[in-house]
Amino acid sequence: MTIGDQYGTSNIILPKAAISDNFFDLSSQLAGEILQAYINYGIRLAIIGEFSEGSKALKDFIRESNKGSNFYFVPNLDDAISHLSK
Repeated sequence: MTIGDQYGTSNIILPKAAISDNFFDLSSQLAGEILQAYINYGIRLAIIGEFSEGSKALKDFIRESNKGSNFYFVPNLDDAISHLSK
């Protein structure tokens, strides 16, 4: 059983504005630590916002995350729901 199962959800949708800028600074390693914890607890996450700005490393990270099945960086709520309902 995962935390998501225990509390009735395994999907979270957050606006980019609700997330610390440190998360998007990959050298801080915050994103990796948080996302690994989410994987361990069986939680999937979609972050809604504009992601055209940022370092090449961040853009690569976002592109690779969007290819997977756990984390998505999307422009709107409809896309977040679509990805997380798969």
